[in-house]
Amino acid sequence: MAALKDIKRKITAVAKTKQITKAMNMVAASKFKNAQTRMENFRPYAGKFMDVLSSLALRVSPDTHPLLAVREPKRIRVICMTSDRGLCGGFNTNLIKATERLIASKVKEGKEVALIPVGRKGRDFFRKKINVLNERTDVFGKFDISLAVQIARDVIPPFVREEYDELYLVYNEFRNVSVQRPAVVRLFPLPSIGQDEDVDPNKRIDYIYEPSDEVLLEKLLPMYVRVLIFRALVETSAGENGARMASMDNATRNCEEMIGSLSLKYNKARQAAITAELMDIVGGTEALSKG
Repeated sequence: MAALKDIKRKITAVAKTKQITKAMNMVAASKFKNAQTRMENFRPYAGKFMDVLSSLALRVSPDTHPLLAVREPKRIRVICMTSDRGLCGGFNTNLIKATERLIASKVKEGKEVALIPVGRKGRDFFRKKINVLNERTDVFGKFDISLAVQIARDVIPPFVREEYDELYLVYNEFRNVSVQRPAVVRLFPLPSIGQDEDVDPNKRIDYIYEPSDEVLLEKLLPMYVRVLIFRALVETSAGENGARMASMDNATRNCEEMIGSLSLKYNKARQAAITAELMDIVGGTEALSKG
């Protein structure tokens, strides 16, 4: 009977875990829908903004604006975006590994690297391994464009003051619920953003600007940084909730399989106990009849 009680206790515990994972799946699904809608609405704007600004940047000299300055990359800064909470499968692990590879490659080249973590998981992982600056945690629960503005303020003035030479951004590029891919882009210097190296230069769209290119750049470059950072934020947010939804769905199915396995084990043990009791009764009856 002790074994039956243990199995019954395990079934009850797994059933409670299933309730929790199912509830978390439903919450993540609700958040994912909102995050996906915001991401899909912002993607076209961000893409066109990057195309226009990159085209504009290629028409002017790098000396036109400090954010276009191309210097020998001795000091590097990396913005790493991860979630604030776990239970989302390999989502954070993939982003952290991508950041580690980037940092390792720059350190191997003799560069000085500093990290700007956005999200608790990345901060906790890197804070004892590398120089961490301007960390931001507990931000993905609810955020808007003001968060991108704040991060932009952390990276633009130091670049203008030549405190570092290159800025990279590591974030999650959302594909679908099952596919989450870390993306690494270079924010500063600008010319590498928004331009596909495989595209024929003669086929690129040439825009006509008014007022002058220089005046537009003065206004648009800070906006460009905010737009790209906000796009990375909404993509990472959608990816986190999608990954958590898939992870909790898998956990719920695993709980159901475990409950089925334990129930079968419980029924077999109960049947064996009943058979043993029947054997004892039959044995006692035979002993009495012989007596």
